[in-house]
Amino acid sequence: MNEVSLTGVLRKEDFGSAGARRIRSAGRIPAVIYGREEPVHVTLDTIEFRNILRRVSESTLLTLKIGRKKRLVLMKALQENVLYDQIDHIDFFEVTTDEVLRANVPIVLEGNPEGAKFDGVLEQGAYEIEVECLPLDLPQNIVVDVTDLGLNESITVADLKLPEGVKAITAEEGIIASVNIIREEVEEDDELVDEDVDVEAGEVDSDEEEASAEEE
Repeated sequence: MNEVSLTGVLRKEDFGSAGARRIRSAGRIPAVIYGREEPVHVTLDTIEFRNILRRVSESTLLTLKIGRKKRLVLMKALQENVLYDQIDHIDFFEVTTDEVLRANVPIVLEGNPEGAKFDGVLEQGAYEIEVECLPLDLPQNIVVDVTDLGLNESITVADLKLPEGVKAITAEEGIIASVNIIREEVEEDDELVDEDVDVEAGEVDSDEEEASAEEE
């Protein structure tokens, strides 16, 4: 588990678009917390949130402090205005420590595959998988060692060594990583190019013969 703390301020009024603009102008971000109870509207300090943003994914547990109360949440959606480099809004989902949840966890490949020594190319088939577990067991990412992966071999979801208490929901046959050789594809492309050149050359010769015949 990778837990990150963040401080929020309860937002009790001014929920319209004009209010959101005023909040952003004041250096804060409007956000809402969903869960079993009614949605809770809060604001976050823009600088504080940006400082932790690079460490936050859908599988990162956030302890959101609002006054004296702490809420355990996951970030579910982030609306960003790229043109103005501005975070417009954030959606959080509140979880409880004793309730099983589902979340997407990033896949991180590690190592240099054995098959690369034989002109093999490592291909990542999945960049995240869906898992089911208790919130405190939720991993920040799943590291997959591809060092022993040989030529034309692959690692599937079924091959993953997941932390205790974590169950994969993604189909077991889903490919996480594979090492394939692409030389044959390149050769086929070269052959197609050669055939095209031959056809074009034949067309040119035919045109020249027709022109010669007309002159005679």
